[in-house]
Amino acid sequence: MSLIRRYPPKAPAPRREIFGWAMFDFANQAYTLLIITVIFGDLFTRVIVGDGPDYRLGNLLWSVALAVSYGMVVVLAPLAGSIMDATATRKRFLLGSWLLTVVTTGLLYFVEPGLIWFGMALIIASNFGYAIGESFIASFLPDLGPPERLGWISGLGWGLGYLGGLVATAFALGLLGEVTEENYDRIRWVGPFAAAFFLVSALPTFLFLKERGTRRQLARRVQLGLGWRRVLLALQRLSEDRALRSLFVSIFFLMAGIYIIIAFTFIYGSQVIEWDESTRVTMFVITQITAIVGAIGFGWLQDRAGPVRIYRLTLIMWCLAVLAIYATPTVADALAALLGRPVEAQEVFLVVGAVAGLSLGAAQSAGRALVAVMSPPREAGRWFGFWGLAAKAAAIFGLLGLGLLQTWLGLANAILFCLALFVIALIASAPVRTPDHIAGV
Repeated sequence: MSLIRRYPPKAPAPRREIFGWAMFDFANQAYTLLIITVIFGDLFTRVIVGDGPDYRLGNLLWSVALAVSYGMVVVLAPLAGSIMDATATRKRFLLGSWLLTVVTTGLLYFVEPGLIWFGMALIIASNFGYAIGESFIASFLPDLGPPERLGWISGLGWGLGYLGGLVATAFALGLLGEVTEENYDRIRWVGPFAAAFFLVSALPTFLFLKERGTRRQLARRVQLGLGWRRVLLALQRLSEDRALRSLFVSIFFLMAGIYIIIAFTFIYGSQVIEWDESTRVTMFVITQITAIVGAIGFGWLQDRAGPVRIYRLTLIMWCLAVLAIYATPTVADALAALLGRPVEAQEVFLVVGAVAGLSLGAAQSAGRALVAVMSPPREAGRWFGFWGLAAKAAAIFGLLGLGLLQTWLGLANAILFCLALFVIALIASAPVRTPDHIAGV
């Protein structure tokens, strides 16, 4: 049982406020997919760095850039969350992170092949804005409804997010074409396109989402001192609260694996599976659709079967997905022998992508909803700051770990690192219990 003080359940927020909150997920997925997963990550490793044929330096530098940005979030997210709670300024912090991401993402247009350090600097700045903004928007979740409804609301946000990513990336791929050096003058527009999509699509968030609490005008020095004191108090509570502490440990290992999948899936498909352009596009569509189903469907299940049960189920699904990713070439060879005709690895990889997409949507929604269930609303900024700390520290650990392992073992073998991460996350979740008024263990 968590030691954090609870508050009585409340009625759901107005629908337009829930919609406004969920639209930030819709908007920011354009950044995740276009910049981190589908286009710019591939562009950075294969064209801007361009150390073929195995691209090990490009992969490593990409990991380093993302890890540095996540390190900044690790340091600042709990402090910012504590200040937001004390001053009722969550919306102002969210606005700042949004504008930072929009501006620096748009500037990616000016990164030429060979301008490695300039590209890394912009990725560090833009991904920092995006990543810390995830903590800021998540801190509004406990305000949006009673605990037994937060699984569905969280799932709705993630589902709309993947829909936004699907729409943005479909337009980008159709307009910008392939990730090649020959097509660089068109594909470089991915930065401005992602920035414009994020800018426009997030406007409902700032129109409809409410700032609750009484704003306190405090000097900057006082805010920092108060923020650090609240961080230290939260650390003391974590040392006494086994359930919440175990949840954050589990989320650390879960997110380490997920950030590897997000950052390297399309790099893996290009370098290991050696897929063609049509398969790349099909994989994107499949993973987005299944992620929408996973986020909304498992969010609905979470409110009925219990949030911890569903969270653990998503971890088991991830273990199976990673095994399937690793075994894709072997399965393709076995199917070819069984059917008596050639079966390409990229065909099998599409099926694997459906499993991974379902797992991706379900796990992210379930983890966020669990933190919301176990956090009182008036302290949400603080605890979602620690959620951001756990997730981004995990990203550093996971991305640098895989980046170093693939320089030694190659990307195909290093992917098994993810399996170990998801198994540890499942084991770490054993002590997690929700408050007595929430269904399930």
